[in-house]
Amino acid sequence: MGKPTGFIEFTRELPDKKPVEVRRGHYNEFIERYSDEKLNQQAARCMDCGVPFCHHGCPLGNVIPEFNDAVYRKDWKEAYDILNSTNNFPEFTGRICPAPCESSCVLGINQPPVAIEEIEKHIIEIAFEKGFVKSHKPNLRTGKKVAVVGSGPAGLAVAAQLNYAGHMVTVFERDDAPGGLLRYGIPDFKLEKWVVDRRIALMEEEGVIFKCLANVGVNIHINDLLREFNAIVLAGGSTIGRDLDIPGRQSGGIHYAMDFLKQSNKRIAGKDVFANVTIESNVATGEILATGKNVVVIGGGDTGSDCVGTSNRQNALSVTQFELLPKPPVDRNEFMPWPVYPMLLKTTTSHEEGCERHWAIATKEFMADENGNLRALKIVDLEWKIVDGKAAQFVEIKNSEREIPCELALLAMGFVHPQHEGLINELDVELDARGNVKASEKDYRTNHPKIFAAGDIRRGQSLVVWAISEGRECAKKVDEFFNNGKSALEARDSSVLQVFSI
Repeated sequence: MGKPTGFIEFTRELPDKKPVEVRRGHYNEFIERYSDEKLNQQAARCMDCGVPFCHHGCPLGNVIPEFNDAVYRKDWKEAYDILNSTNNFPEFTGRICPAPCESSCVLGINQPPVAIEEIEKHIIEIAFEKGFVKSHKPNLRTGKKVAVVGSGPAGLAVAAQLNYAGHMVTVFERDDAPGGLLRYGIPDFKLEKWVVDRRIALMEEEGVIFKCLANVGVNIHINDLLREFNAIVLAGGSTIGRDLDIPGRQSGGIHYAMDFLKQSNKRIAGKDVFANVTIESNVATGEILATGKNVVVIGGGDTGSDCVGTSNRQNALSVTQFELLPKPPVDRNEFMPWPVYPMLLKTTTSHEEGCERHWAIATKEFMADENGNLRALKIVDLEWKIVDGKAAQFVEIKNSEREIPCELALLAMGFVHPQHEGLINELDVELDARGNVKASEKDYRTNHPKIFAAGDIRRGQSLVVWAISEGRECAKKVDEFFNNGKSALEARDSSVLQVFSI
């Protein structure tokens, strides 16, 4: 490595962030860049560990020690080439990935791990600035045509890889612009949309065709796709939110988190928040705004955190976040040994901006006023315990029931499965026990011989980095389908990832 003693000389440092009072006033990204010296030092911390577990912790198999070494030597072209060889979209993962690679960093056994995610983001942004990122059209077209349904990270990865293989790829997106979750699910303060637009423009230059407001199964006939294309890849994501079926659920002011976030993203982009409302959404009930309201976010994950940050920027009166599970530990324990991904307490930048957080809380009732609008939540504290030798379950703590004021409740409890109405039902593809499209990791093919599936629509709710990995793997299988089991596309053996999977 560039500096064998770097991990001894330097500790982990993350870039500066704009002050809370400043960033709460806008929706732009607020994490600064490293200075050249700091970036060099952080890359120098990557130790010559012999067996780099970070490779396996990353669903994409990024070749992390090698690109860290190139960064240390300031060879930006080499660093970009190494990163680009395994990751189609490092500008996305460098901003929004929870970095499972860092959890399996060998240095992380007894020191803070290498700041891999930030280094990755710096590599790709410097590569764009220096002109290393260019469109590359395939030299030869195969004549095969592929339809990709969905333009989220999995669909984009499938499209990019199959286009590189020389196939003609058309991406169908039911919204008004490509990007899926990247565009309308993730707030701009984490991922500004010019970053998405920049990548889409590159893919269009390379020959990928994007058709928006194209809702397959609604205004695009499935039979037309089956007739026109040699293969179809379903990459529509997991979009049906987990509901909370308790008394008062029909009160006004209760919304799925993704409806709230999508409206906010559209509003920031200057678009009509009610245009092209999709079937799983309840946006049609009206505009969702946190301004001047007591907001409660039910769900402690990243989507819930995004709701917190967005609510603060909309000047909510108060923001509270509930989690059903107990408060997680700050450090690893015997149940989370290195190098598995640890379920630790995560304090996001949105939490730093203002939020009351509570764990082991259950919401028992939505309480409405005389007009049918939400005014309060009835909640109760929980204790998790083993009862009669069975798996741990929660038990309500006696005399802990109480009301808290709430005019806007956001359900951020995850997603249960993809939307079945329309496309999936009409295709009559098989579903697994969880309601996802059934397609094995062996070939990513559904029960229909020319229909494949990748990303959350197949594996269930997961991470953007897993979606990109799934897209790359699926593209390889489609290419093999066209070429009698052979493909020149890069992919990796997913079996080595199971111990690290989150």
